[in-house]
Amino acid sequence: MSYARDHLIPLVDEGLGNSAYLADLGGGRALAVDACRDLRALREAASRRGLRVAFAADTHLHADFLTGAVQLAADEGATVLAAAAGHRRFAHTPLADGDEVDLGGLTLRALATPGHTTEHLSYLLLDGARELGVFTGGSLIVGSAARTDLLGADRAAELARAQYRSLRQLAALPDPTPVWPTHGAGSFCSAPPGAARVTTIGAERTGNALLAAPDEDAFARQLLASLGSYPTYFGRLAEVNRDGPALMTGSPRLALLTPAALDALLADGGQVVDVRPVADFAAGHIPGAVSIPLRDQLATWLGWLLPATTPLAFMLAAGQDPAEVAWQAAKIGYEHLAGQLAGGMAAWQAGGGPAETTELVSADRIDRRPVLDVRQDAEFLAGHVPGAAHIELGDLPGREQAAPAGAVVMCGHGERAMTAASLLQRAGHHGLAVLAGGAQDWAAATGRPLQEGT
Repeated sequence: MSYARDHLIPLVDEGLGNSAYLADLGGGRALAVDACRDLRALREAASRRGLRVAFAADTHLHADFLTGAVQLAADEGATVLAAAAGHRRFAHTPLADGDEVDLGGLTLRALATPGHTTEHLSYLLLDGARELGVFTGGSLIVGSAARTDLLGADRAAELARAQYRSLRQLAALPDPTPVWPTHGAGSFCSAPPGAARVTTIGAERTGNALLAAPDEDAFARQLLASLGSYPTYFGRLAEVNRDGPALMTGSPRLALLTPAALDALLADGGQVVDVRPVADFAAGHIPGAVSIPLRDQLATWLGWLLPATTPLAFMLAAGQDPAEVAWQAAKIGYEHLAGQLAGGMAAWQAGGGPAETTELVSADRIDRRPVLDVRQDAEFLAGHVPGAAHIELGDLPGREQAAPAGAVVMCGHGERAMTAASLLQRAGHHGLAVLAGGAQDWAAATGRPLQEGT
């Protein structure tokens, strides 16, 4: 019998690239591991199986989302399990290396696996002496290990060496042992792309290049060389999670704002976040609005580009779900949500509000214009339009004047490029355009090769 097939429910957040887990313990009780503050999917899965969350375990002080463990304790009486070394300031059962928790038939054993964070724990799920699987959080992940620089560049090498020892410890488990990581493809806490979310110890022993490193020095060099940038909001959430996020008394919502109320908010330092599709924003938007299209990655770019202390008003298109916007903001601790404009852009313009546009261009129309590529470093190095300037989208705030005037802004498909263009327009740039597509579209349209490297 496979425990994972019959009793374990992975809950994947595609936007953050993370997996939470709901483990059926029998008797209508469940264990939640690394649950996010947005508990909608977890609660739906628990309800389908008639489960109550009796235990909520966190592998580490998360930097990319607010923990849902505190909410589960308040709402369902769940016992929170977490590392004693994390010094959390809310009620929990503190665990150290080797500590075991009786889950009512099954046992959860804490394994100290520092590296991603100093206090990181993995959890080995046992049925007697039989290993059912191991929740590895941000330690051993599919094909790699999670980043070690979240506490600062000055700690990255030290924690990479700790990560080496942690992975060696996990690799000593039996080969068939299932590995259930939290971080996966799409997470800024991990490195490699790929569709797989779970793995086994044996598969990692044979296929994980980091486990093939001949020694600690080589491992550290290899891991550190793979690290790219990560969202700025990661720098504050670990401490919020140490205190415990504020409890939510219901679902977050967006109040309806009149054009006059929105105008007053802007005059008082508020910010419009326009979550409409790229083409809608291009056709007309409020001057100074930041375009972050509503998709799985909304929380990432909201947290990367805008301060959590700024009052935010949202512009939605007809049919977009305001609850999804509010939940994505809530899961990264954005509480100052003023609301959404009732009636959308049509109401704003009907009330005499100003609007501006952004040009959208196809790949065959950019040859004689400067190009600004805002993709991540690794994407740019893998292939870009020859001569393109490069500033990662996350680095653009504060560097707007380094962007070429009148540029065609591009990314992989258009969403990040429109976000960048909106930031540049807000900073005073004019004559910008956004490429509807990406580098491969340019190569196909022109018949010319992409440039690799710098």
